[in-house]
Amino acid sequence: MLEDLPLYLTTKELADLIRVKERKVYDLVATGDVPHSRATGKLLFPRDAVLAWIERAGESSGGDGPRPPVIVGSHDPLLEWALRSSECGLASLFDGSLDGLRRFAAAEGLAAGLHIPDDEGDGWNRDVVLREFKFRPVVLISWAMRRRGLILPQGNPLKIRGLGDLAGKRLARRQESAGSHVLLTKQFAKLGPNFAERVLTGPMVRDEREAAQAVFSGEADVAFGLESSARQSRLEFLPVLNERFDLLVTRRDFFEVPFQKLLAFSRSTAFADKAGQFGGYDIRFAGQVQFNGT
Repeated sequence: MLEDLPLYLTTKELADLIRVKERKVYDLVATGDVPHSRATGKLLFPRDAVLAWIERAGESSGGDGPRPPVIVGSHDPLLEWALRSSECGLASLFDGSLDGLRRFAAAEGLAAGLHIPDDEGDGWNRDVVLREFKFRPVVLISWAMRRRGLILPQGNPLKIRGLGDLAGKRLARRQESAGSHVLLTKQFAKLGPNFAERVLTGPMVRDEREAAQAVFSGEADVAFGLESSARQSRLEFLPVLNERFDLLVTRRDFFEVPFQKLLAFSRSTAFADKAGQFGGYDIRFAGQVQFNGT
C-alpha cells in the first residue's frame, strides 16, 4: 500500500517504487525533475510530493485521457435540473455514489456525485475520497446540503415518528451502490444489531424520484429519501438528518468550460430560486472546495 511507505524515501526506495535503477534517480535529481531534499548530505524524497509527481507525469504522458462528458454517481434532483438548464453540455448517469466512484476511477465519467458518510463523526465524502484518490489530481466540491428523512403517505396513516418505527413496515429498498443505502445501514446499526431484519422489504428503487413514487403508489409504506422528492410527489416528510452532496472531479476537468459553466450556473438567481422551490436544500456553500488532491 502506498500509505505504508515512509514519509521520506531513500534513493533505493524511490528507485524500487518507480522501477528504475538508482543511477536514473540521480539523473532525475540532477535535472530537478523529482521532488527531493538533502538532510546531512543524504538525498531524501518526500513521499506525498513524489506520489503527486508520479500522478502528474501520468497525466502529461496521456495516462489519463479525455473523459466522457458525463456526471456519474448519486442522483440529485437539483443537479439533474441544473445540468439541463445550464446548457453546460454534460449528460448524467446516476446509479449511486459507490457506482460513481467505480466509474470515476475507471475514467468513465468527468465527475461523480457523492453523499457517503465519513467513518467517524458527521463529515461527508472526505474519508472515501482520501482512501481512493489521496494522491490523485482530483477536487471535491460541495454542491448542496440536503435534508434526508422518511417519505410518508399523506396523513402518515401508520403513525411513523422516526427510524425506530420502521420495524414491520415496507421500506423502499435502494441498490447497495447507493449512498442512501450506506447511510441507512449505518443508521440502523445504531438501533441494534438485528434491527434491519425487522424492517419489511419493499420494492427496489434506483433514484430519489423512484423512492418517492414507491410511497405515492402504495408499493411501500415509507422511503428514506429527500425532502425535495417528497414535496414533488406531495407526500409527507419527516426529517432525520442533513447530508452534504459533493461533486468529485479531476483537477483538469474542473477548469474546462463544461464544468465551469455548471459551477457558474450554481451561483445564479435561477439556481437559488429552483433550490428554494424544490425545498430541503441549503446552497450557501455550493462550489466550496473540500479536498484538492495532495
